[in-house]
Amino acid sequence: MFDLTLTGRFMLGVDENWSIDMNHYTTALNGLNCMGCAKKVRTLFADLDNTTINDISPTYIDISTPFSYVQLNEQLATLGYSMGNKLHLSLSGLNCGKCVNKLTQALEQTEQASNLEVSKQELSLITLLSESEVIKLVESVGYHATPYSEAHDLSPSSDLEEDNESASTKTTPTEPVASQYTYHLVLEGMTCASCVSSVEKALKKNELVDQAQINLAEQTALVFTSKTRDLIENELIQSVKAAGYGAEFVDDAATQQQKQQEQQLRTQQAFLKNSVSALLLGAPLMAWGVFGGSMTITTFNDQLAWGLIGVVCLVLLATSGRSFFTNAWQSLMHKRATMDTLVALGTGAAWFYSMLVVLIPSWFPEASRHVYFEASAMIVGLISLGHYIEAKAKARTTKSLQALINLQPQKAVVIVDGKEQTIAVEAIQVGMQVRVKPGEKVPVDGVVVSGESYIDESMLTGEPLPNVKSVSDGVSAGTINGDGSLVIEATGIGSSTMLARIIQMVRQAQSSKPAIAKLADSISAIFVPVVVAIAAVAALVWFFVGPQPSASYMLVVSTTVLIIACPCALGLATPLSITVGVGKAAEFGVLIKDADVLQSASKIDAVVFDKTGTLTQGKPSVQQAFYHNLSEQELLAYAYSVEVGSEHPLAKAVCQYAENLEVSALPHSDFENRRGLGVQANINGKHVQVGSLKYLTQLGIDTQMGNDFIELCRTQAWTPIFVVIDQKLEGILGISDALKIDSKQAIAQLKSAGIHTVLLTGDNDSVAQAIGKSVGIDEVISEVLPEQKAQHIVQLQQQYKSVAMVGDGINDAPALAQADIGIAMGSGSDVAIESAQMTLLNSSPLSVSNAIELSQATVRNMKQNLFGAFIYNSLGIPIAAGVLYPFFGFLLSPVVAGAAMAMSSITVVSNANRLRLFKPTHSNINKNHLHEVNHDS
Repeated sequence: MFDLTLTGRFMLGVDENWSIDMNHYTTALNGLNCMGCAKKVRTLFADLDNTTINDISPTYIDISTPFSYVQLNEQLATLGYSMGNKLHLSLSGLNCGKCVNKLTQALEQTEQASNLEVSKQELSLITLLSESEVIKLVESVGYHATPYSEAHDLSPSSDLEEDNESASTKTTPTEPVASQYTYHLVLEGMTCASCVSSVEKALKKNELVDQAQINLAEQTALVFTSKTRDLIENELIQSVKAAGYGAEFVDDAATQQQKQQEQQLRTQQAFLKNSVSALLLGAPLMAWGVFGGSMTITTFNDQLAWGLIGVVCLVLLATSGRSFFTNAWQSLMHKRATMDTLVALGTGAAWFYSMLVVLIPSWFPEASRHVYFEASAMIVGLISLGHYIEAKAKARTTKSLQALINLQPQKAVVIVDGKEQTIAVEAIQVGMQVRVKPGEKVPVDGVVVSGESYIDESMLTGEPLPNVKSVSDGVSAGTINGDGSLVIEATGIGSSTMLARIIQMVRQAQSSKPAIAKLADSISAIFVPVVVAIAAVAALVWFFVGPQPSASYMLVVSTTVLIIACPCALGLATPLSITVGVGKAAEFGVLIKDADVLQSASKIDAVVFDKTGTLTQGKPSVQQAFYHNLSEQELLAYAYSVEVGSEHPLAKAVCQYAENLEVSALPHSDFENRRGLGVQANINGKHVQVGSLKYLTQLGIDTQMGNDFIELCRTQAWTPIFVVIDQKLEGILGISDALKIDSKQAIAQLKSAGIHTVLLTGDNDSVAQAIGKSVGIDEVISEVLPEQKAQHIVQLQQQYKSVAMVGDGINDAPALAQADIGIAMGSGSDVAIESAQMTLLNSSPLSVSNAIELSQATVRNMKQNLFGAFIYNSLGIPIAAGVLYPFFGFLLSPVVAGAAMAMSSITVVSNANRLRLFKPTHSNINKNHLHEVNHDS
């Protein structure tokens, strides 16, 4: 038992007359960014009686103390931090306020939960309990809880919005599917859009699956579910197999990429082999007919010769053409039709007709005794050759992603008990110290604990210049160390590293579908049956109405219609463009959540910028102080003591200024953060308030004595921060945040593209107007509270077709979610990044125009592919059916149809690959860094 008393800010005392029950906590820390933050926590807890910190990093703490978890969290809250697992659960069964109170009390009684937020629908908390333990506790009270996705950006969006939806109707962001787990499958056997539809339907029919996304170009499936792998793995594989395809689970991006490459290599080798075999038979036979050789059956010797050729051709169809027939049969068994169905019907009909002519020529008029064995062989050969070229081109579409995967080293040097040893990267644990030698890749995310060096982050952020890293600075896995030696403490490993999250987001985006793909999917679903019906109708027309020999014409026309139709081109039109576009975006330091974002971003006609950290460097600093009755040191002591509890960039500037002058913080109580206005607390019996002019206006504080300094701030574009003690103005701090060097160029680039630019900030109007004027922005909206930013976005959506919001702070999250496209700076808060549809890994506002330009290029490429595929099929099928014959006497050969079909797919793939050459009009990145990475890896 122990007696607790709270004195001042830090002093939790323990009565010496009581024995002490010690608690030992090893848990996560939240809100810390570096070892400097960890040092603040260590200093905080050092003043607690009988408390020992055994180990600490920016992400976890190991502590022995007599104080409870809730009491420790109350202390951490004064620094803006917390300890424990952050959980977010969906609730059901709560019908009223009494239910909410009942559950709240049950959680509070555990003494292992803090930051409780309970409603009838949701539960958010920070706790020492695991997710399953919290769920069991909720159920013990009589309610039900299920987990939300820990990162809802990995959940697929709900039904795609219609293109013509008015922006004004969008008032709240779409809720994500509550899928806790995301699994990747490598698929086998898909050849066209019909296959994609079949696999997607098969997976979605499984009640364990929340959503499924299939990528034909990559032959992969992305499955969202609330079930663990051991419960769902066999179910998913069987669902795919039941649809007639193969599937295999993959654990990580590197394994997936390896399996895909192995599959691609096998596929390429098989197509090449089949093509060569078929063309070796078909080409001589075609040459024989072209150069005057007889291909009709008139004598017994003709029967023997062509009969032997027919048997050889049958063997060819059973080997080189086997995949077409087996896939077609499986499709038939599952009551669907695919591209393989068309090829099998066409080549099979040509062979069967020819063999009947050979075996029973008397059944046919003499003019109809023509054989078409060369057509069967050449069609198989040309389509296999087309698939081979297509497969090689498709492999190139994932090069950007492969370059990211190659950034991850396989081995690392860790320091254990002062000794270095080499281990696999997978064996590194959080908290381990890792040595990074000159020229090596950083193996995990971490914080520098000793050494100094330049780090090349271009492969992740697109920034061309290396950044210097020293003690307490963070580093990311996959970046390259310069000429210094570093020791880092691991804070993010495996799938928790920035590199792993980037790869995951890129993979998901590549597997998603934009709204434009819905048209292609709906057509593809009925394409093959319609083609078969057209072939049957054409055959009947030519047999009954066509010229003699009608049987031959019937066969030629029906076979040509079946062969020339290409659902493959339709199926590849959008996924290939998406795969290349999303990969290229990652190469330029732009992460895209899903493909629909690409389509929406291409229509943007207004971009809204936050100021701090977006157009400015996000590193404000105090330029000058005005003080009245107090000295500068005394004024800063009060301001520092209150601002230390805030995470706002301006608050951090005040704290940094005070620390530079070696000012110490004073104990405080009753801290309160007035969002968008300021902060307040009680210090040594005095009520201290620190904040903006708007805050003082609300408080009714007279600022007249500071007017001269306020005017100085206005002329210098400084932000004034006011310090009020017991309702009297005691001082003002002038803070400036320098513009980023390319902010003006970024705004000019957007304006040249006809895009309206807006500055939306909570800063005072004079500073906002000065910033807006210096960068040339069109419209300035200032002195906006965080909760009002989303309202201004709604108003802009009523004026413009598509509005993008660019921000980096927690206060930007509602506006980012409300905007048609939310764009977060990668250097910003996790909440901002989670609320956005695009994330810029570098801090350059030029990346905004680059992202929009790339989106426009990708959508343009998709439309070109779809247009080409539609035009090809719209013209090709009627010509194959013989519509030109009555006018020009022209009839297409099945062999030419096979070549045309192959070329249509090759054209689509080649056009998509053109995106790999995309370069933005203005770029600040190193264009060659990915190639350099490939050579080094």
